[in-house]
Amino acid sequence: MGKVFVSNHPLIAHKLTSIRNKDTSTKDFRALVHEVAMLMTYEVTQDLPLADTEVQTPLTLTKGKQLAGKEVVLVPILRAGLGLLEGILKMIPDAKVGHIGLYRDEKTFKPVEYYYKLPTDAAERQVILVDPMLATGGSASAAISFIKQRGVKRISLMCLIAAPEGIKVVQDAHPDVDIYAAALDECLNECAYIVPGLGDAGDRLFGTED
Repeated sequence: MGKVFVSNHPLIAHKLTSIRNKDTSTKDFRALVHEVAMLMTYEVTQDLPLADTEVQTPLTLTKGKQLAGKEVVLVPILRAGLGLLEGILKMIPDAKVGHIGLYRDEKTFKPVEYYYKLPTDAAERQVILVDPMLATGGSASAAISFIKQRGVKRISLMCLIAAPEGIKVVQDAHPDVDIYAAALDECLNECAYIVPGLGDAGDRLFGTED
């Protein structure tokens, strides 16, 4: 079973409180999401492979470590996943970026892929799927399935806030995928919103609230 990591870092907890605040402006909300994404990248990338290397310091030649193999691929789920992307890229500027777009079919209620673009060699890389909210788990689980269909085997899921229901859905469907969250909230309400949550992450990121 893939691991579930829920942050207990004081800086993340502090910034997440401001992110939850309904009075936080779009500008500040976006900046805070970027900052939390940067902090969370430390945990999501802790298993990246390293290779030995040598480096010339101002004093002497010494041994060091560098990332080995091909760069990771970041895949935000459109559109809200874009809000985390910039923060991660500040920490991994060489990462490649793919995109996946999903919508829910009104008749079957199943997620349908409407956009997919990954590097042609994505199957040889580690993919970090990014979405701020893991609520029902339907979209994340479907996105992971679509990515796996292209031959990708190493996938992690990164989100700001997760609900227990969403974690269960993803783990049941994809027990090989690690989940990283800044917080684990109580539950989903009758409208499938995470409680206490932060509202609609996409609307708050892009200023499109009614």
